[in-house]
Amino acid sequence: MFLVTGATGSLGRRIVRQLRDQETPVRSFVRLFSDYSELEYRGSEIFIGDLKHDQDLAKATQGVDYIISTHGSGDDTQALDYRANIQLIDLAKENGIKHFVYISVLGVDRGYTDAPVFKAKREVEKYLITSGLNYTILRPSGFANNLLPLAERFRENGIYLLIGDPKNRSSIVSTDDLATIAIASVNLEGAKNQIFPVGGPQILTRGEIPEIFGRIFQKEPIIINPPLFILDGVRSGLGLFNPQLQRSLGTLRTLLANEFFCTPEEISQIEAIYDLKLESLESFISRYLGT
Repeated sequence: MFLVTGATGSLGRRIVRQLRDQETPVRSFVRLFSDYSELEYRGSEIFIGDLKHDQDLAKATQGVDYIISTHGSGDDTQALDYRANIQLIDLAKENGIKHFVYISVLGVDRGYTDAPVFKAKREVEKYLITSGLNYTILRPSGFANNLLPLAERFRENGIYLLIGDPKNRSSIVSTDDLATIAIASVNLEGAKNQIFPVGGPQILTRGEIPEIFGRIFQKEPIIINPPLFILDGVRSGLGLFNPQLQRSLGTLRTLLANEFFCTPEEISQIEAIYDLKLESLESFISRYLGT
């Protein structure tokens, strides 16, 4: 039995789908007001709870063998990205969980002090490593599904908003591939107690992404490229009224201002250990939205 937190998110939902396609028992940790009908239809056990409540976490971890933590923080990094994961790790130890898979983020070890999510995930990583549990930590460079809304808008009007330096590089991973890797990690000796950067098979500049959209939808991209200092100005202004939102935007700024890509050697390692051929961003977008 797997426990998947963040089961209604883009990655969690794909993990549950793949597990149920394999007829593997899975318990989906969901919020009451989230849309979990698909997961229930596929035969997942549904656990309705709140990751901020210790008693819910304790109940959810009873009788499971593996935990895959995919949940995000929303507007509460301290409670969700950090504390809920620390509690999950403690409960995993108490309950004799066989393997804990943690979805972190590429660059988490670079010391980005302005990014609360990065700081929280790094502390969780360190706690998991010293916990005594069998673990796999995956550091994706970006989820391909996050570009689907941008691709849909591009299909309508050909416009692509690119904030910051278009030369910054990334290696965005197929969210379906990431789900496959997360599931396989619990049974692969080569994944035991390891940290893996996970990206797509190509290193792309951010300016190449609208070109990919243009090829898929046969449109010439209209690229709007405001400089990063505009976001800085907006963030500073919001901070006068909503300091929490200003802190949250620190993570977005970190993502826009820096490069997040895996080396060819890291990608080759993932493909070898997990015995798969990673899907390109163009293939992913075409598969979901292509005509």
